[in-house]
Amino acid sequence: MNYCMEDLALGLSAEYRKTITETDVVLFAGISGDNNPMHIDEEYAVKTRFEGRIAHGMLSASLISTVIGTRLPGAGAIYMGQNLKFLKPVKIGDTVTALVTVLELFQEKQRVRLMTECWVRGEKVIDGDALVWVPRRPQ
Repeated sequence: MNYCMEDLALGLSAEYRKTITETDVVLFAGISGDNNPMHIDEEYAVKTRFEGRIAHGMLSASLISTVIGTRLPGAGAIYMGQNLKFLKPVKIGDTVTALVTVLELFQEKQRVRLMTECWVRGEKVIDGDALVWVPRRPQ
């Protein structure tokens, strides 16, 4: 669904859910250039405190962008800023739910502040907030 500024209300929320695959991690490493062995080398990663590879934090965070650009607010929304706190690792095979909730509306500037979270098995793995510009309803 696409929302215009006039359609938004405090507490309105939307989500997107995706299971992180081996292919996702390899492609993200290739696109981003982040070849940290924590993400791509099981032999290295198994010796760390995570006891195995973890997905890139920004891969999981990118699911927040999916919600903002396609569901809430949706088409035409423009990211202006994002704060993120990575709380727990995401592993290959985990299903991540990105949840976005309207926190504050700035009607005169066509902006909205959104709570942005990612969850895995009922545990919050990313916490944050975003500022987004939202188009008005066409006249």
